[in-house]
Amino acid sequence: MKGSIISGAIQGFLAVALGAFAAHGLEDVLDDYGTGIWDTAVQYQMFHAAALILVGILMARPLFGDVKQLKVAMFCFNAGIFFFSGSLMVLALTGIKVLGAITPIGGVFFLIGWVMIILTAVKKA
Repeated sequence: MKGSIISGAIQGFLAVALGAFAAHGLEDVLDDYGTGIWDTAVQYQMFHAAALILVGILMARPLFGDVKQLKVAMFCFNAGIFFFSGSLMVLALTGIKVLGAITPIGGVFFLIGWVMIILTAVKKA
């Protein structure tokens, strides 16, 4: 529970910091295409930072508790942020298009994380 909330808060902090960094520190580095890619990366990072906090709350004893599916969801959301958002940020900075092939791996991790929450709710409801 605590780990998910802490990782969500860290990811949220990083999303805000990286968004501000791009807006102020990379304005002369990124073109419109790169800025759009960076914005998508930060947006998905923030969505899944909130999801990590949600998973931590769902792990509370009065709700679902410390179930395996929620631990998997926590791992998947963190991995998804790393692969999805991370690859997009590197792509935006370098322009290396092959990095776009890594991005769907992160998307799959995100989807698995959401499925784990669904399975937990169905199983525990």
